[in-house]
Amino acid sequence: MESVREHALRLHEQYIVLDAHFDLLMEVDLRRKHGYRKVIETNFLPDLRAGGVSALVCSLFIESEYLPEMGLKMALDQVSALYSEIEESPDKIQLCTTYDDIIDAHVHRKLAILLSLEGVDPLTNDLGLLQIFYKLGVRFVGLTWSRRNFAADGSHFKTVDEGRQGGLTEFGVQLLEEAERLNMIIDVSHLNDAGLADVLERTSGPIIASHSNARMLASSMRNLTDDQIRELASRGSVIGMNGFSAFVSDRSEQRDVSHLIDHLDHVVQLVGPEHVGVGLDICNFLTELPLKPAWHTEDTYDVIKTHKDLPLFTEELIRRGYDDETIGRILSGNFLNLYQQLL
Repeated sequence: MESVREHALRLHEQYIVLDAHFDLLMEVDLRRKHGYRKVIETNFLPDLRAGGVSALVCSLFIESEYLPEMGLKMALDQVSALYSEIEESPDKIQLCTTYDDIIDAHVHRKLAILLSLEGVDPLTNDLGLLQIFYKLGVRFVGLTWSRRNFAADGSHFKTVDEGRQGGLTEFGVQLLEEAERLNMIIDVSHLNDAGLADVLERTSGPIIASHSNARMLASSMRNLTDDQIRELASRGSVIGMNGFSAFVSDRSEQRDVSHLIDHLDHVVQLVGPEHVGVGLDICNFLTELPLKPAWHTEDTYDVIKTHKDLPLFTEELIRRGYDDETIGRILSGNFLNLYQQLL
């Protein structure tokens, strides 16, 4: 009789498995600047293959210390690093800009990589740069990270001492319009509530929250309210479940895979299984730096530590009675259907 583990691994072999948010390129660029080569193939691909992961949306994320002056340079360095990695591992990695590209990469057993702006900080307030990033292969636009930029205010990880937050700025509205003109997919993870309301008011088609959970179960402002989830679902959007512990539960003893799936269950009960996916936001590598970030504590971590552990996510879905077809949609099908419409 097939075990739950064997069942999960079979599904990961049967379906494309997509993580809709991963800060891969910051690490790749850093390693390449220190002389390493074939970083993705050597440092990441073994775990990805062990977990059956075949597609990643990789964010262009810029640390605050480089902003504003170095934001554009750092983003372009990350894109350049990816291009170099593909040149070094052409049989293993493929940059994808369309749904058909993802399918082609899967058929040829290559890792499909899509590019996303995690915050438009590299643009500063130059709208014309968005088209340049589009031509470089970027297809997703997250308007903010958890900080203020020229477009909007982000939702912070925890309460900070600041003045009043706002919604989209004039530049943010123009950026939204330009992104839609280019058929780029809008990502509202990290936007504050006012900014998300503005995006919902000014768009009519599907958008995504690539790595956000349910605020009903974990109170972080990074998570979505039930009303926001319903509004996103009403226009065919997809929400990727985020494995960062503080977004899984307010209680340290509940920060595990089971409670992550509670968020998925909650969204499914609200709006149905066609609106959930995987957006783990794995960033444990940040805690491996010589100097750990100040926000890092013993109970802030990724509940799924590496992509080789992603079958644990699927195992819990199996235990809770999700059928194979629905699990396949959660692992990639829901996001892929949206990509097929928009890319």
